[in-house]
Amino acid sequence: MIEAAAHEAPDLIVAPMLKIAIPTEVYARTRCLIVHPGVKGDRGPSSLDWAITNHERAWGVTILEAAEDFDAGPIWASPEFALDSDPSSKSSLYRGPVTEAALRGVLEAIARIETGEVQSGGWRPEPFSEAMSYARGRLRPPMKQVDRSIDWEKDSAASIIRKVRAADSAPGVLSTLLGVDCFLYGAHEEDRFKGSPGHILARRDGAICIGVVDGAVWISHLKAKSDQAHTDICRLAQMGVGCDRCAEEFCVASGIKLPATQVLGPLLRDAPEKPLPIDAPDDHRTFREIVYREDDKVGYLSFDFYNGAMSTAQCKRLRDAFLYARSRPTRVIVLLGGRDFWSNGIHLNVIEASANPADESWRNINAMDDLVHEVINTMSQFVIAGMRGNAGAGGAILALAADQIFARPNVVLNPHYRSMGELFGSEYWTYLLPKRVGQAKALELTQSCQPLGAKTAREIGFLDDVFGEDVETFENELRLRAMELAHGPQYRSSILQKLERRIDAELTKPLANYRAEELDRMRVNFFGPDRAYHEARRRFVFKGNPPTRLAAEPASLIRRSHTSKISREPQVAAREGAHQASARHPFELQSARPLEEDRSSLNMAQAWVNLLQVTIRRLFATAP
Repeated sequence: MIEAAAHEAPDLIVAPMLKIAIPTEVYARTRCLIVHPGVKGDRGPSSLDWAITNHERAWGVTILEAAEDFDAGPIWASPEFALDSDPSSKSSLYRGPVTEAALRGVLEAIARIETGEVQSGGWRPEPFSEAMSYARGRLRPPMKQVDRSIDWEKDSAASIIRKVRAADSAPGVLSTLLGVDCFLYGAHEEDRFKGSPGHILARRDGAICIGVVDGAVWISHLKAKSDQAHTDICRLAQMGVGCDRCAEEFCVASGIKLPATQVLGPLLRDAPEKPLPIDAPDDHRTFREIVYREDDKVGYLSFDFYNGAMSTAQCKRLRDAFLYARSRPTRVIVLLGGRDFWSNGIHLNVIEASANPADESWRNINAMDDLVHEVINTMSQFVIAGMRGNAGAGGAILALAADQIFARPNVVLNPHYRSMGELFGSEYWTYLLPKRVGQAKALELTQSCQPLGAKTAREIGFLDDVFGEDVETFENELRLRAMELAHGPQYRSSILQKLERRIDAELTKPLANYRAEELDRMRVNFFGPDRAYHEARRRFVFKGNPPTRLAAEPASLIRRSHTSKISREPQVAAREGAHQASARHPFELQSARPLEEDRSSLNMAQAWVNLLQVTIRRLFATAP
């Protein structure tokens, strides 16, 4: 930090996320403003944790100048915001109101410097000691697990949910379930199930329902306590046997945050599955990842996956849900990701915990491709992507499969893969991204690996429009636009134009060719000799500190009898293609190849076009 500050010699340093003190050598030479996620006078590393736990009705962000004492420098700004009685998780608050308040505070502080108020003495930051004479904030100790502990026999559902959300996404709440010590994440209310406190009552889509004194709560994710994982859960570890002898598809002893049912595994054999149809009435509180509803010729398909990650199973369920939505007599389908995240692509935690990460990576990316393929080829309805939250990697590309894309102003996009160990990516990005922003900009986005703000994304054509000061305003405006599209006089002609564009694109270069070229590069990433992707994934999953595996070889190189058929073909192709892939520019887009060079592709494309023509006649020949 000292060397960087000396080398860059900035006029101002802003620290939005600070875990260590700024050295005296830095703030003595350059003004440093620190963003603290607490109200004026608040100090300590667990500000939001305490705010949620203590039922605070309002909270804020304080912009302080660096000083000798942590969080005790002069105060430059202190914007506040309301906290709901039923608060979001700590991480959700960080991404939402905390970030928005921090921006307001930092811009206010910078404006005072730019106008010369500070230099002229017309304004000065408030000394911390003066603020403490009236401020409601105070020094709070770090929140420990003893402060978060759950008493299943006494705590109400609301209390347990508040405790979990105050620790989500880190560090989680330590508890014991079925004899396993694990950290709890992703708490949801349940209004109908009831049972003995602490007993697991049901399972659904990876989550578990646990009885409490006044009802039940859902917990979507768990993480086995690291120092217990290989002794109490894994029988092979108890016998001193390494991971290479394991026949399980997923490692329950990994110490990775995973869907709860995956962590507890066979211990849940007596807990019944309680599925809920995606179009079930929204008449009670419960855990639902995918919800479908209709309103006057518009279908709304919402999917809210924890942290935006989509496992193989989740991709398949979402694809099935989309196909159901497409079968309905609607004119527009609106895709709504979660409020925090639209989607972040493949599920790296589930991949890392699998017995064979390379195989699971391959399954996951193909499941994502299958989903995107169906969205692209929807010819019976318009598809709108409504991005309430951030998106990254293949999740950002998923939105591009829609016909129109709208987002909130504070949405941040990361439409690239390269930072994950030079991962090439798929999801038809080599077709969808250049179609939206042009080939040059597509290469720039995928190579630079820089975040893309919503307003800039609109300017370059990635998004069609940006609107909505908050989620509710965005949803209301999105609904109006979808209704206008569904009932507009140009609907049928617009659908025909959409079909014609898709046919022209397919004749130029079939979608199958884009997918094949992308997956050729992904085979090399997953199964080739360069392990950059696997190493980057492990660092990401374990926050930069991956543990040592029990086996001498990486688990992704271990082959079990029932997965060998999956692994062999991609591995052979990866070995054969590794040299050619490395010889090309790592993110080179393949130019459209004349169809005369590939007669089989021409035949396939012509058959596809013929099918579309039949579909068009059936859809519109008898239209009023």
